[in-house]
Amino acid sequence: MFAALLIDKNEAGQQVTLTNVDEANLPEGDVTVDVAYSTLNYKDALAITGSSPIARSFPMVPGIDLAGVVTDSTHPDWSTGDQVVLNGWGVGEGHWGGLAQRARLNGDWLVPLPPEFTARQAMSIGTAGYTASLCVDALLRHGIRPDQGEILVTGATGGVGSIAIALLTKAGFTVAAATGKSSETAYLQQLGAGTVVDRAELGERGKPLQKERWAGAIDTVGSHTLANVCAQTRYNGAVAACGLAQGMDFPGTVAPFILRGVTLLGVDSVKADKQRRLDAWGRLARDLDPAALDSIAREVTLAEAIPTADKLIDGTVRGRYVVDVNR
Repeated sequence: MFAALLIDKNEAGQQVTLTNVDEANLPEGDVTVDVAYSTLNYKDALAITGSSPIARSFPMVPGIDLAGVVTDSTHPDWSTGDQVVLNGWGVGEGHWGGLAQRARLNGDWLVPLPPEFTARQAMSIGTAGYTASLCVDALLRHGIRPDQGEILVTGATGGVGSIAIALLTKAGFTVAAATGKSSETAYLQQLGAGTVVDRAELGERGKPLQKERWAGAIDTVGSHTLANVCAQTRYNGAVAACGLAQGMDFPGTVAPFILRGVTLLGVDSVKADKQRRLDAWGRLARDLDPAALDSIAREVTLAEAIPTADKLIDGTVRGRYVVDVNR
């Protein structure tokens, strides 16, 4: 038996409980992992609160991230005792996820835990940090350089935004952070932000083309914010879009793309191929100060993950939540 958060649904609605599960009920897979830590992402919060139909089958163990140790494997890449990390691949949505003490997975989904990090530190990074690293890689592959001007990060106090600021700063960029939480200015400056922008400047419908401000941007918000960011991006700049906290819509025009050559780069972390995952974790291991993780992440228990999900949906928290699944 092992402890797990379990989402179930019946005619009365959705229920989420902390319960003990028989190992015989684990899903199919060729690698079994003793989970050390998981995380609480916005997507996990949507699944736990039932705010969005993230879970595609029931019962479902949520948790799109995990770090732990292989205890059994028939996969050629993994042996008992290997330390591994998993992000995405539909885990916690269509396949039981990381908010449990044990998981059974497809070995192709796993990457090795970088030796620079402990399992807890890797989950302080989680899908949010891995996505932030994918976004930085996307801007660099497009040719955006530090001497071209400021990079804007929206949703700056969130998990993706926080780590994106730290990675961009380490890569030599000057970073502007957009947030609605003026009380977090010192936190954002500690991560490396040189300028803090009130998100209200970006959150309403704006003109199709606006004053050119940003060499590039990482947007975690979508909707009017993404449209305004594109309208403010300089000629031949690029915007990496990876989130929808404000909305899934894109109420903008093609003007930034056809009149300024702005490129909108979609970043998907769920099905990114293994080489991009290894590159992203390599950047995190090389450029992210492990000490910075202490100011980004807070720790909760499995039971505490349920009420914390409500706070994530309300937007009343900042940074990352690491879940110690063994207490």
